[in-house]
Parts: sequence; C-alpha cells; structure tokens
Amino acid sequence: MSTKHLRRLLTATAVASLMATGVATVAEAQPVDRPDDQPGRAFTENVVEGEQYDQFIATFKPRAEAGRSRSARAEALRETGARHGVSVQEVRGLAVGGVVVRTDKKLSGERARGFLRSLAARSDVAYVEPDVRFHPTATPNDPSYADQWHYFEATAGMKLPKAWDTADGAGVTVAVVDTGRTAHSDLDGNTVAGYDFISDSWVSRDGGGRDSNPQDEGDWMKTGECGTDQNGNPVPSSDRNSSWHGTHVAGTIGAVTGNSKGVAGVAPKAKLVHARVLGRCGGTLSDISDAVVWASGGSVSGVPANANPAKVINMSLGGGGACSSTYQNAINNAVGRGATVVVAAGNENQNASNSQPANCGNVVTVAALDRQGNRAHYSNYGTIVDVAAPGGETTTRTDGVLSTLNTGTTTPGSETYQYYQGTSMATPHVAGLVALMLGEKSMSPSDVETSLKQNARAIPGSCTGGCGAGLVDAEKTIASLGGTTPAPTGQLFANPGFESGNTGWAASAGVINSDTSAAARSGSWKAWLNGYGQAHTDTLSQAVAIPSTATAATLSFHLRVDSAETESVAYDTLKVQVLNSSGTVLATLATYSNLNETTSYVQRSFDLKSYLGQNITIKFTGAEDASLATSFLIDDTALSTS
Repeated sequence: MSTKHLRRLLTATAVASLMATGVATVAEAQPVDRPDDQPGRAFTENVVEGEQYDQFIATFKPRAEAGRSRSARAEALRETGARHGVSVQEVRGLAVGGVVVRTDKKLSGERARGFLRSLAARSDVAYVEPDVRFHPTATPNDPSYADQWHYFEATAGMKLPKAWDTADGAGVTVAVVDTGRTAHSDLDGNTVAGYDFISDSWVSRDGGGRDSNPQDEGDWMKTGECGTDQNGNPVPSSDRNSSWHGTHVAGTIGAVTGNSKGVAGVAPKAKLVHARVLGRCGGTLSDISDAVVWASGGSVSGVPANANPAKVINMSLGGGGACSSTYQNAINNAVGRGATVVVAAGNENQNASNSQPANCGNVVTVAALDRQGNRAHYSNYGTIVDVAAPGGETTTRTDGVLSTLNTGTTTPGSETYQYYQGTSMATPHVAGLVALMLGEKSMSPSDVETSLKQNARAIPGSCTGGCGAGLVDAEKTIASLGGTTPAPTGQLFANPGFESGNTGWAASAGVINSDTSAAARSGSWKAWLNGYGQAHTDTLSQAVAIPSTATAATLSFHLRVDSAETESVAYDTLKVQVLNSSGTVLATLATYSNLNETTSYVQRSFDLKSYLGQNITIKFTGAEDASLATSFLIDDTALSTS
C-alpha cells in the first residue's frame, strides 16, 4: 500500500506511523482540512467606499461543509455578527456552493470589510464576499429606424450576409441573462420558457420572489432610490425610465426574419431563453450566479430544471471589482456543460480588468466599436478583451445598434425598435455569431473562442488600450468551419489532461489540482477525488456533444486508486456515469472501489457508440465512508471519435 497519496488525509504523526508499520489504524487516520487550517479569503477589494452592504456570500471548505449543519453555520454567523453589532441570518444556498447571508443593518464600507475579514478568519471558511449588484452595460440613444449597418457595412460591420448563406443558428439555444423579456412579434417565435431569478420582490416589482415568468416588469428608478455613490451623490442622479435592456439584447441575437418586421437577428433561427436577473437598482451576484448555472442545464435548489439548456450565454451586464469566486464557479460550471459564456467588457472607458465578469476566466470578453471602426469612447479595453464587435456611438442617433424594444417608460407598453449603444450591444453580436457557429459544427467553448479570434479582422480604426484579436468577422468565421462539412472527429474533451486547471470541467472544490504529494500521470495537473478518511463525496464532469457523423466514440482515462482500507469490502467507490442534458443518468459504465487499488495509473476504456448524435455529460462521482481514506486519481482523459 502506497503512502504518498495519503498525505492530505493524515496528521504528521499518523503518516510517520504508517510509513513505519505499513498499516494505518482508525485512530491514526485523523483527517485535516484541505488545503490546511489556514483562514479563508475575504474579497474586501470588492467593497466600494461610500456604499452600504447587508448581503454577503459565504462558502465553507469542502471538509467542513461535509459535516456542517445549518445550525452550526448559524452559530458561526451569530458569533461573527455579534463582534460587529449586527444579527446575521442565512438566506439560501447557491447552486455553486456557499450560502447567502444577510445582516439586519446595512454596513458601511469599512464595517463591511471588517465583517468579511472576521468571517474569513475562521479556519472552516473558504471565502466570503459582498453580494454586490450588477447593472446593464448600455447607454440608450433616441429611437429611430434605419438599416442595421452593424451587420453589413464594409468598414465596421461584422460581414453577416454571406455567413447567412449557410448558417442560421437552427438547433442552438442562447440564454439572455438580463432584465427579462417583453412581448414582441419579432422575438416571440424564437422565445422559449425562461425563469425569473430575482429573489427580492422590491427589485423585481412582480409581487414575489423567484418564479417561472421572466417578464420584464421595468427597471425604472427614482432619484436616489438606489442609495448613494462613493462621493455621496444620489444613485441614480435623476429619474430614469425603464431600459427594456433584455429585449434589445435578445433582438440582436435572434430576432425572427421573413416576417416583414423591422430587424433581423444575427442568428435568426436560434432559440432564446430569458433568465431574468436585473430589475430596479440592478441585480445581485447570488441571483446571477444561480441563473448562469440554470441556463446551462445545471441544478438550482427550488427551481425546475431548464427544459432548454443553452449552449451560449449572453451577459451584457457588469460591475466593479475582482472576479469573485462565486462568479467564477458559476461560469466554470456552465462551461463544463459545454456552454460558451460571452460577456461585455464594460462601459467605463477603463481597463476591463477592473470590471467583472469581464475579468473572469473562461469567458469571451467583448469590446465595442463605433461605425467608423474605432473603439467606442465608452468601451473598456485591455489585454483581457478577446474580440470587438459593433456597439455604436452617439455621433448621430442612427450610429447606434438598432434592435427590438418596448415603448413603456415604466411598465411595459407596446413593441417598438430603438437604437442603443454600449458594450451590451456589442456582446449579443458575438453571442449570435457563436450560435451560427454551433449550428454548423459541434465545438467546445475553448474551440469557439479560438475560432472567433483566429478569424477576426484587424480593427478598421483605432483602439487605444487593446481590443483583443480584432473585429469579429462572421463571413470568415463560418467559412472556416467548412459549411456543411461533417463535424470533425478526434478528441471532444476540453482540457483533457487538466493542465489548464478547471477549464472545461465542473468539479468539487480542490479536485483539480497540481499538489505534488500525488503525482500526475503526465504534466503537473490531475483530478484527485476523495482521500479524506471521513464521509465525503467529490464529483468531476464535462458535457460534450458527440457528432452524429462519427462512426465510433470511445471514452478513456487513466485511473490510480490508493487506499488505506485493509478489509476486502468495497467501502469507498468511484462511479463513472453517462448523463443526458437534463442530468438523468443514462448508464453507469463502471464502479471502482478501494478493492481496485493500484500502484500506478491504469487506462480504462468504454465504448460510447450508442450515444452518437447526443449531448451527454461524463461524470465521475467518488463517495467515501466515515473512516479509512481512499484516493481516486484521474488523468489524461479522452473522448475520441472516428
């Protein structure tokens, strides 16, 4: 029995004893926290001076969470709150882990940072952060009607007409994570059932919390209704009408064609699913993160499964600060299911590294260009920008982006069309192009991003600060896919050897790592499930689309099992399963246990020919009992087709 793979499970004394005797007793195998008993991270940098906070997100370390009851968490919150003169209540859990907590009083920036530091100082806490608010990233122009220059003009259009000769987005669903929807005859034919994720009825204006109706009830605001900014000025500074932002974004992505209406969408046959997260005064990180998970087909407590999982997620919203763990976990979760997440760079004319989710990993970050092909004066910029797209400018009112809208100044009125400008308008151009791509070929999110960059053309004008690979070019991008050429064969997994960390995978915290106490089969990274010596479950999964044009499909991976168990009983297990897009288990391919202990990695292979033409998820689930530890190490995976 090997010892080096048990290092994270045992105290130093137990490891020494095990090495001396070759046997570990239950008393010796004392589990320790992973990575250790260090305090968690407090996202104090996301607290803005001058603003007030009463809602936060707390996530406990995996080992602590495994045996932590709600009452134990309540005690931890009570003790922390008492030190800062507030009462703290747990509100709900999040799909990506962690809980939303609320204080009975609003805390100033300084007090909020103190509260975060106190809670993070506990050894059982992984991270804590403010449940910050995000806002649409658009600046409206006056309404008018004209051609959609942003699609076809030679200077700064995205060259759509020839792309439409072969691509239309059919079979692809795009999620619009935004203000919700309003009825519009240019959209209704492509709109499928969505969900309202706004948990605060004051913000949502619909008289309740979360529900199955993503109707945009209006995000109008009175002066000062949303508090004050860091300089003490009222927010908003003057009364604002409803933006109908989600309706405008949806029109750019997928307005219907051939119906004698005013505009066309980039992907006119794609389906649109609205996840409503923005209302009066914006939307919270906790609501947005749940919406991202749900949109991609993930499970959210208390919310019915999404019947139309999206392969593209559009997020034309943003806020300041570092990319939070909650945001990144939600994005990774969606990407792990095969969804490409497209986000706005932001409208502050600053480096996009200061704006989230633009600064998160695993996203396509989009800057905005004006009609002359220059970086729009408002658009964020920088090295984290991936590509640029038409976003419009205010030189004249027709230099904006024309799309679907509503006439209501507060509550919904009748349908109309209007010019808007912003990175919010640039982002759906790219999301629509991704839908065109995926309608032609099955591609992983990383392959989508690579193709967008490789086929972008040079910025026609100027871009001080950096606009990524250039202006997206629909004609060149679709042509590069080979039109109706059968989908490629070969490796379908993204990041199959884990060398890019969590990219492409959804996994329990800490599973994908480069811990040198357990060697990878190749490179530095691998997946390490279980090994705690107590009741615990770890998961690892990735969603893939197996081309119907393939003739064969094979799953393979290299597995090493290292166990402290000594009896001939399967106490600790690893299941390898195939799930459909709704999360239903289609097949259990194999179950390994401590009885399958090996001294090195062993390749395991399975025939998946029966799943040709299907969207599936490969999932590994490791379950450990209450005593001696078993580690399941996975590396160099492959889902190969021919």
